[in-house]
Amino acid sequence: MSMLKEFKDFASKGNVVDLAVGVIIGAAFGKIVDSLVADIVMPIIGRILGGLDFSNYYLPLNGQASNLALAEAKKTGAVLAYGNFITISLNFLILAFIIFQMVRLFNKMKKDEPVAEAATPATPEDVVLLREIRDALKK
Repeated sequence: MSMLKEFKDFASKGNVVDLAVGVIIGAAFGKIVDSLVADIVMPIIGRILGGLDFSNYYLPLNGQASNLALAEAKKTGAVLAYGNFITISLNFLILAFIIFQMVRLFNKMKKDEPVAEAATPATPEDVVLLREIRDALKK
């Protein structure tokens, strides 16, 4: 029974909920980056490089014809899909750069927040009494 209570305490902590939200948002953000790379960035790079389509670049490993589309070549045997690897690597670089910029922005926002001034510690009672005696003697 105590393990169930420990799990309940663990799951109800704010950090676990924050982590779960981060994972869900990260997965959705990953899909956005995948679409950005596959639908916008790679076609532009392909156009610049003369109409190349990286997603269909592969090396046949089972003697397939190299002029087949990647999906058809995979059906006939093993292929080394290096074009797909290039696309996924570009996805990673873009995602890593965006996350780096977000962390950098959050750190900058934290740094700019005004730091609450530390309250001056209360003067000890004996020091207050000595000051009163000093002031009384001056009069």
